[in-house]
Amino acid sequence: MEDFIPRKEHEEFCRRMEAENRRLEDENNRQNKRIGVIEEKLEELIDLSTSIKSMTTEIKTMTKEIEKMGKRLEALEGRDGATWRTVVTHVITAAVSAVVCYFFTQIGM
Repeated sequence: MEDFIPRKEHEEFCRRMEAENRRLEDENNRQNKRIGVIEEKLEELIDLSTSIKSMTTEIKTMTKEIEKMGKRLEALEGRDGATWRTVVTHVITAAVSAVVCYFFTQIGM
């Protein structure tokens, strides 16, 4: 009789095992939901990372274009400044030449 357990003990054991199985199943379901949320967030993070990489590439391209435009603008501004300096130089040269001619005319040369 030592090899057998009474029916009441067996039924109690079965109830406890079923309760434990339900608890474990509930725990597994809860963890599966959490893993699902984490997977969704990971996908969002991957999408965000891809978008950032794309934006970085676009910003680098825009930066290079802005640098080119800045150099062209400097060249244009410098050309206008050089033209203005040339005009001023010619006007001053003409004025000095007129004064020198007047001076030579006055002294009879």
